[in-house]
Amino acid sequence: MTELLIGLVITIAVGYYIVKGYKAAGVLLTAGVSLLIIAGLLGHSVLPAKVISTGNLFTDSLEYVKYMLQYRGGGLGLQIMLLCGFASYMTHIGANNVVVKQFSKPLSFIKSPYVLLVAAYIVACLMSLAVSSATGLGVLLMATLFPMMTAMGISRPAAAAVCASPAAIILSPTSGDVVVAAEKAGLPLHVFAVETVLPVSISAIIVMAAAAFFWNKYLDKKNNTPMERVDISEMEVTAPGYYSILPFMPIIGVFLFNGETIPGLKIDIYTIVVLSITIGAIVDFLTNRLNGKVTLENLESCYAGMGDAFKGVVMLLVAAGVFAQGLMSVGAIDNLLALADKAGAGGIALMLLLTALTVAAAIATGSGNAPFYAFVELAPQLAGKLGLSPAFLIIPMLQASNLGRTISPVSGVIVATSGMAKISPFDVVKRTVVPVVCGLITVILGTVVLVPMYA
Repeated sequence: MTELLIGLVITIAVGYYIVKGYKAAGVLLTAGVSLLIIAGLLGHSVLPAKVISTGNLFTDSLEYVKYMLQYRGGGLGLQIMLLCGFASYMTHIGANNVVVKQFSKPLSFIKSPYVLLVAAYIVACLMSLAVSSATGLGVLLMATLFPMMTAMGISRPAAAAVCASPAAIILSPTSGDVVVAAEKAGLPLHVFAVETVLPVSISAIIVMAAAAFFWNKYLDKKNNTPMERVDISEMEVTAPGYYSILPFMPIIGVFLFNGETIPGLKIDIYTIVVLSITIGAIVDFLTNRLNGKVTLENLESCYAGMGDAFKGVVMLLVAAGVFAQGLMSVGAIDNLLALADKAGAGGIALMLLLTALTVAAAIATGSGNAPFYAFVELAPQLAGKLGLSPAFLIIPMLQASNLGRTISPVSGVIVATSGMAKISPFDVVKRTVVPVVCGLITVILGTVVLVPMYA
């Protein structure tokens, strides 16, 4: 329990200093490295198995920082920089203004920005079927839907929360989490994903959409949040109308190429964004009457956006990753697992306990996968002892891990969306917390009603 107490104290300290206005990246890095050093002093392994030790406790901690710079900077970080660069480029050449101008006409009959917010949330949830990564989807939505949402009168925190939330509930039947969950539940994938999980997921999404409507409306009124609705009649649009398709090129590309929609052709998100930037540059080049100098000058805005993303978003992701590894290395998660294993509760009480522990671990680490993969190993054993159906325990845990990540100020999706929106992660979490709680309650009730408790 000492390790769990250490993790709890440092996590509270992180939240305190970030709220006090300290730079989040520096706070998380300091806390993460401190946890790694403490883990080593307590006799725990500082580094995961895939990272080779330097032979020294202190330099091992720094080795993990280097690993995260390589892993997140070159992987997810590159994706974020590309999408941020693309978004900056679209703004610079006037494509985003064209989108707002054109979409404002058919949407003008919807007077409430909160109805638009719900519609955007539903669209974002459907996008999760094509993009499995929560952070990747959040960044994609920030680069495409966020400018349009804010221009139509949705406040920046509310719009960022919409972009951060769609992966909170799992819809995709082929998600890695769902595949593992089906295996541990002892059910065929189609039975588990479609007949068991999907009805619970759809119910939770409906409830979360309604909660987002009322909660964001309440917060905007309470905090007098600035609304940025653009007066379309005064908006200056210099780009031609056909530029309106350009901001949506990454989304179109995801549906066309990030799977087997076109047989034999599969392109990942990185190449899709590069392709979208290339198409934008070609269209801009032709529109400017083959003026290569102007085209290349416009592209500079893309590179500047990528640089800003590394400074404001990617380093936060690296720091959050180091902090999460520190919590796991010090043994805080193992202590939570031990608590669950010792629980001598009935079926519903055990399900609630496992769900609560999964949420707590997801909030603390900022990861949706790690807590679920750790706790799901316990479910079949505990279910067997009590004669319960493993699915009855696993489904709430599956959803709880993703819901918990959506209210973690150190999770990749919250850090990325808040960074791109230029607001605090806590401003986004404040917007997601009530819909997430409502979604979690719906998941628990849906499981009790729809999933047999006993095997």
